[in-house]
Amino acid sequence: MSAAVLSTRLDRIIRKEIDFAINDSVFWTDSTCVLRYVANEEKKHKTFVANRVSAIREQSLSSQWRYVGTKANPADDASRGLPAEAFSSSNRWNRGPAFLWENQQSWPTIPTAIGQEIKDEDVEEVKTSFASLTNLPSRDIVKIFERFSSWFSLLRFVAWMLRFKTRLRNAVAKRKQGKTLQNCAGEKTSPLQVHEIEDAKKVVIKAVQECCFHEEISSLKTANREGSYKEKGSGGGKKSSSISKLDPVLLKDVICVGGRLQRSTIDDDAKHPAILPKQHQDSDLIIQHYHLLCGHSGLEHTLSMIREKYWIVQARISLRLVLSKCFDCKRRQASLGKQKMASLPEDRVRPSKPPFTNVGVDCFGPMFVRHGRSTVKRYGVLFTCLSVRAVHIKVVHSLDTDAFINALRRFISRRGHPQQISSDNDGNFVKGERDLREAVRDWNQQKIHEFLLAKNIEWIFNPPTSSRFGGVWDRCIRTVRKVMTALLKEQPLDDEGLLTLTCEEESVVNGRPITKVSDDPRDPEALTPNHLLLLRSGPMLPPGLFVREDTYSLRRWRQVQYLADVFWRRRIREYLPAL
Repeated sequence: MSAAVLSTRLDRIIRKEIDFAINDSVFWTDSTCVLRYVANEEKKHKTFVANRVSAIREQSLSSQWRYVGTKANPADDASRGLPAEAFSSSNRWNRGPAFLWENQQSWPTIPTAIGQEIKDEDVEEVKTSFASLTNLPSRDIVKIFERFSSWFSLLRFVAWMLRFKTRLRNAVAKRKQGKTLQNCAGEKTSPLQVHEIEDAKKVVIKAVQECCFHEEISSLKTANREGSYKEKGSGGGKKSSSISKLDPVLLKDVICVGGRLQRSTIDDDAKHPAILPKQHQDSDLIIQHYHLLCGHSGLEHTLSMIREKYWIVQARISLRLVLSKCFDCKRRQASLGKQKMASLPEDRVRPSKPPFTNVGVDCFGPMFVRHGRSTVKRYGVLFTCLSVRAVHIKVVHSLDTDAFINALRRFISRRGHPQQISSDNDGNFVKGERDLREAVRDWNQQKIHEFLLAKNIEWIFNPPTSSRFGGVWDRCIRTVRKVMTALLKEQPLDDEGLLTLTCEEESVVNGRPITKVSDDPRDPEALTPNHLLLLRSGPMLPPGLFVREDTYSLRRWRQVQYLADVFWRRRIREYLPAL
């Protein structure tokens, strides 16, 4: 049997490699068993014999097989161990049997015993029962669909299976007609066509509907047989079904939406989209497919594209579930990562020491004031207590080192000696810290006695380009600078008025609440920095009502007081809502 299979394979290879056509092939064997097996089409054989007989019949017909006697068979010369002299002198091996050079009438004939019925012991017949499965249940087919992760790959798989099914059917039909099967092993497989993909879609939709809407399909077929199908649609299906409200109709064995669009000019798929179950594997694959086609658009756009061909029951629920799992959408729409804030520094959470023990300092400006007939620049230096959030404002005439050191000395004289000062890494601060350390070192050598300990100032600079380190005092800088700059643009002051206005602003800012303001009148008032500095909420306002006309008054104190009132109102209107 193996030699017979090998001969059919050699015939296939020769037909493929040579350049001229071969009309017919004849296979010779001296095994009567092989001839019996090939000629027998009724009885069944064991697995080994059956597989080889099937391979022989795929490449040849039983009429192509002839019998050659052992004495005339040249293949025995290579397997019987002949001497080299006899082997080389034998013309039968080189030229073939002598009868091949004669007419076909003189060729050997098949013995008559081969045509007789084969005995059981010779044929090795196995009498067993078997079952033939011609069509898998739709539920098992749907389980196969669950192995795919994309709609197009599923359609390609089904399309290839349908092509293979067609080829098998054609081969069976040719075999029944007695035609020789052509060898397709060397042929190049053609790519899938559009109509094959469309056929695969119909097969998949039918299988899914057969699995999920089996009762509805039976009801619709019964209604069609009874003649209840009208132009509007049969309306078949049970009323308790999930698709009964869709007026389902059966078009080409596919359940579609009925509706009232039969006379419209849109495509048939849009008139009667195929109905699919909710939260099903194939429905999810379709949603993913159209979500990619529309460029990861939102729910409504994806749904509108799907309903041009398919109607998924409760589609919005399925779309939300599928779109929420889309990795690309998650990555694009994800919120920016936020670094967890570190613990607050020690100087902000230990208010046991007096105010202005730990201080943050920064400058703002310029502010323009009148000096004689000219206008000059002035700057502000704001000191912020890191524990109680109180502020202290000093006015300097320039931003050089000497002006900053003088402002710092005035602050120390008013508020006490700080232990730690924090600031940005500005040039005037760096140079001021170095000069201040040298001045304090000289002062310690000359002025302090042996029993006194000089309290030096620890100066901490923020890292360069790291403004977030100074958020505590930058917030207060914005509170003062935003309104004060606008006021001075409207009404320039002189140096004395500017000093008074900064003191008024300092009192207003220190009167802001640093605790929650309660709506209950029985609760005490909110805590402010002034409670810790002045042991009361703040200074009393000067008597009188100050209006806009006071800005043109000759009394400078009324002008400054009006600007302080404007500062307070603008702070309430512009700054507090932004918090």
